[in-house]
Amino acid sequence: MTSTLPLENAITRPIFWEIGSVGKLLFYYLALVGSIIFIHGIRLRLNRYTSGSEDPTNRLDNLPHRIFYSLKFIARNTGQFDRDVYAGIMHTLILWGFLTLTIGTTILAIDIDLYRKLTKKSFFVGDFYLVYSFVMDALGFLLVIGIVMVIYRRYFVRTDRLHGKHTSLEDDLFIFSLLYLSVGGYLLEGIRILGQEFPPFEKVSFVGWFIALSLSKIGISPLASQSIYPIFWWAHVFIGGLFTVLIPYAKPFHMFSSLANVIARDELSGIRLPRIPENAAPSDIGPTNIEDFSWKQLLDHDACTKCGRCSSVCPATASGRDLDPRDVILDLKRYKDELDLGITEKRPIIADGGSVVSINSMESCMSCLACVDACPVGIEHVTQFTEMNRRLVESGQINENLQSIMTDIFTHGNSFGASERKRPEWVEDLPFSIPDARDSKVQYLWYVGDLPSYDPRNQKIAKSLAHIFHETGVSYGILYESERNDGNDIRRIGEEGLYEMLAETNIELFNQCDFETIVCTDPHSYNTIKNEYPQFGFSANVRHYTGVLEELVNSGTLVIPNSLNYSVTYHDPCHLGRYNHEYEAPRQLIEKTGCTLYEMPRNRRSSFCCGGGGGGIWMDFPDTKKPSEERLREALEDTKKAVEKFVVSCPQCMTMYEDGRKTGGFENQLEIIDVAELVAEAIITNNLTKA
Repeated sequence: MTSTLPLENAITRPIFWEIGSVGKLLFYYLALVGSIIFIHGIRLRLNRYTSGSEDPTNRLDNLPHRIFYSLKFIARNTGQFDRDVYAGIMHTLILWGFLTLTIGTTILAIDIDLYRKLTKKSFFVGDFYLVYSFVMDALGFLLVIGIVMVIYRRYFVRTDRLHGKHTSLEDDLFIFSLLYLSVGGYLLEGIRILGQEFPPFEKVSFVGWFIALSLSKIGISPLASQSIYPIFWWAHVFIGGLFTVLIPYAKPFHMFSSLANVIARDELSGIRLPRIPENAAPSDIGPTNIEDFSWKQLLDHDACTKCGRCSSVCPATASGRDLDPRDVILDLKRYKDELDLGITEKRPIIADGGSVVSINSMESCMSCLACVDACPVGIEHVTQFTEMNRRLVESGQINENLQSIMTDIFTHGNSFGASERKRPEWVEDLPFSIPDARDSKVQYLWYVGDLPSYDPRNQKIAKSLAHIFHETGVSYGILYESERNDGNDIRRIGEEGLYEMLAETNIELFNQCDFETIVCTDPHSYNTIKNEYPQFGFSANVRHYTGVLEELVNSGTLVIPNSLNYSVTYHDPCHLGRYNHEYEAPRQLIEKTGCTLYEMPRNRRSSFCCGGGGGGIWMDFPDTKKPSEERLREALEDTKKAVEKFVVSCPQCMTMYEDGRKTGGFENQLEIIDVAELVAEAIITNNLTKA
């Protein structure tokens, strides 16, 4: 339905009521100036990203799918609802309320400035206007509710993760500007309805109608409303215009950068680290200057909303170490901002003193991927942290303990500095022999790993798994003394050159063998062989042993007797869970043994790191709380039922929790056991019962 101009008696509302011709001209002049400032700000932002280096990952492949997925992700507020229903509801109300008001304002502008000029008619009348007014009032009201929820959580509940060193007046201005625009819009509407003496059709604007009635009740007359309306109109226009104009220059820009960041994200970020260019000089490895970060990483910095989700799940932060992932990202953003404004001097990104990011921060990172998993806007923290660690390695500023470990691995192919000949010595205690995968065709090439080969406690895991394979009669074999460290943790502490040497050595060995599937004891080995060795041209079916055992159970090849009755809890290793989304296989195996499994509050994706990743197993932080101790405390105090055994499926986790059990005083309260040990015990117990 359209109406031929003029519109005085139509079912609609006057747009520039009581503003006058001069006021109208001033409005359009300010709109033009504001648009120029806005466009300039967008141009500056784009220049900011183009100043960064080329990103090694193809961020724009299959762009239609990326856009569709991202719009669906944002529209559903998936990242916000994750782990926090209150935040999900709050952001959903704000998102859809703000979008509706933005779309509604755009529709109005199209009618006034385009459609009316071209057709001498208006569609902003009749039924269209009535529906428009109702929807705008309804969705705008939801926006107000969402903003009130923000204010309640931030200023009354004072949720810890929302406050930090980068919390500033800008955050307050953003929140209260939105509140003013939403509430002020209703007040303006109410003043107009009262000033027009309550046109009956305006009842569809139920919030504005209520405000008009309220103003009338307190004694404000229609004539007074006409007088004060221009004041409130200009105030609303000024604040709304200023808010819009400043979007590219301030926090509201995250409305654009967050969407762009989600579109450009790499689903394997952190899981698969980028390679260093072949011809890169040592001085070019890792970021020295802010421009050394890729355009996507600079976009990461802009996309951060300061929500603190990464900080709240970071085990390093929780343990009191010098790392807050949000602060690292925002420190880099602030440095770039201040550099562009000319209010700070150039300084190194990471170095021993005077740098943007401290060495201690990067040494504290456990590469657990919790920050990346928790981020609702696709920030890729771990990749950036690893690249800063590469800078430390190349500049010779790496921790002494790590230097020693790297020397051992380079010299002997293992992190223990032991002879290669000692790697298969654990096999000698077995009552059966294990085939040599270098000489025999096998179904399962078992990559044992450093810890199960050399560490006495973890050798028990290897022996248990060997007993299980032997019991099933499957075709399997190991690489004996030829096996080398997988390199996963070496890569994450920043030593890319050594990692590539290890990967190429292992790949060459794998290619000489005849097998169907590589089976890994350690999730760290599993991750890098599965997700990163393909960067070097390697292709194979790679599995963690829990997934293989689950398949053997499902096929009937492995029968796990229901012979145990322990109460247990299970810890999801970061590299098996968050990295590779394997959560159910270990649990099914545990339950097959007859044990009763009770979950810790933080389980599956929310699992709390043991502290061993990212080289943590080789380092000591004497003045901080051990993540392993906190996790064992959670198992004993926060689990609904008392548990006897703490079950793991990772040799590094075993090492860290055995240490935490001693240092935390849990030795007499809890036993640490691997899934393989539990399954082997069930089989042995059943055999003894039969005998």
